[in-house]
Amino acid sequence: MINLRTDSTLEEHKSVITDVCFRPNSTQLATASMDKSVRLWDTANPIRSLHEYSGHDSAVMSLDFHPKKTDLFCSCDGNDEIRYWNISSSSSCCREFKESLGGNGLVRFQPRHGNVLAAVYNKTVSVFDVETSTEIYSLQGHPEVVDYICWDPSGAVLVSVSQCLVKIWSMVSGECIQELASLPDQLFYSCVFHPSYSTLLIIGGTKCLELWNMTHNKIMTVSAHEDTISCLAQSPVTRIVASASHDSFVRLWK
Repeated sequence: MINLRTDSTLEEHKSVITDVCFRPNSTQLATASMDKSVRLWDTANPIRSLHEYSGHDSAVMSLDFHPKKTDLFCSCDGNDEIRYWNISSSSSCCREFKESLGGNGLVRFQPRHGNVLAAVYNKTVSVFDVETSTEIYSLQGHPEVVDYICWDPSGAVLVSVSQCLVKIWSMVSGECIQELASLPDQLFYSCVFHPSYSTLLIIGGTKCLELWNMTHNKIMTVSAHEDTISCLAQSPVTRIVASASHDSFVRLWK
């Protein structure tokens, strides 16, 4: 990130990589792939992967590390099977469960405490208790497939994004507390909370970034890319926001 040059290229997966996630407070990261596996890497020694986790029967679509129990991560495949893995104890799956609802298998732990896990199933977002795998909330209301989810830094609010709608959910009540509809020429694909302002949501659109002030319900549009903005990330340390697009560029914003 200092000189923006490629440091290393990791090439062991046999098919498309669908997700990547850093292990908290570590130089390690994990990658999910359509080759039905998850691989663990260390960026301090990126010559080869540290371990391959296999057992999924279909493409692994998403993964995420627990924010506190950093030896624990979960992965979800295209058949909606969620598996928990413990890096320290063994290389085998330590727990699994399945929800037969159909979807893209996107999973994200609640930040800070990691008590719950949000998982996308088609037009629905399910929120599970991590310890018992019991569903706490079934968040419904999107007329189209949910493409993206993100938590606010406190873990009190979850955001779900479909092309025509962004919905803000309270984890106290499990109810939608605010929503924003897209315009026909500016659909929604991704989102992230601003690293400095907790009430400002950044939404990745067709070519633009939408900065939504949720308190005043106002939007500012910023031209950003030449194609769909498919992913967003932010750094609370540097206050930088990164946007990735189908135009083959990653751009950094401050």
